Amino acid sequence: MVNLVHVAKKQLVQRLAKMAGLRQRAVDVDDAGTVISIWVPKDKLPAGPTAEEMETERRKKETKRNGGRLSVVLLHGFAGDGILTWVLQVVALARHYDVYVPDLLFFGGSVSPAGADQTPGFQAECVASALRRLGVERCVAVGFSYGGFVAFKMAEADPALVVSVVATGSLVYMTRSTSEAMLRRLGAASFAEFLLPNDVAGLKSLFAAGTYRKWWLPDRVLSDYMKLMIFNRKERTQLLEGLVVSDEDAAVVVRSYRQTG
Repeated sequence: MVNLVHVAKKQLVQRLAKMAGLRQRAVDVDDAGTVISIWVPKDKLPAGPTAEEMETERRKKETKRNGGRLSVVLLHGFAGDGILTWVLQVVALARHYDVYVPDLLFFGGSVSPAGADQTPGFQAECVASALRRLGVERCVAVGFSYGGFVAFKMAEADPALVVSVVATGSLVYMTRSTSEAMLRRLGAASFAEFLLPNDVAGLKSLFAAGTYRKWWLPDRVLSDYMKLMIFNRKERTQLLEGLVVSDEDAAVVVRSYRQTG
């Protein structure tokens, strides 16, 4: 049976992204098997699609990178991959900015070997590495939900790259106490239970909590969405476990920020 969401993504979402001037590429970020799938402005791509050719071209054009336009990096949450989450924003923003839309690790086409780090910090490192290899020197990181945590980590780890952060539905840190309070409010035993639903009813609850307007889709479409988008459950569960930090550790970081101004 045809997956309706897969057809819509191919025929509508990806077509809109291409009409906005973006092309999808896979970037090897560490030469150890970690690959970030990312939508890139087509005029920023060298003729060769491999990571090695991209790096060579980047060095040749060091003084001409980004063409004077601000780069905007859109980071998705747990409910979808990059381009499915952000396609409408891509259409609007690509007129004025160089827009980059990565799939975070274990989403979309991005992969990492077994045993890889499962923290937002590693996600941030991989996205930053992909951007560097594509010639991006400065950017605004825009994150939704889980993507917001990654955006803040990018800014923390690489302030020379990230000019500013725009985040929605997110925090700088997910502390243990905040996590427990949110789960009580959601009525869920864990974030994995809520963010990685096993049935259509669970997906409806996720969408209801994550969208401003209430909207309706047939169960067939929601079922197809789950089949296409919710995979790598083990790895994504580990990502959620790696997201939570102790209140004490978060307080230490906040104090250090205040001391450094």
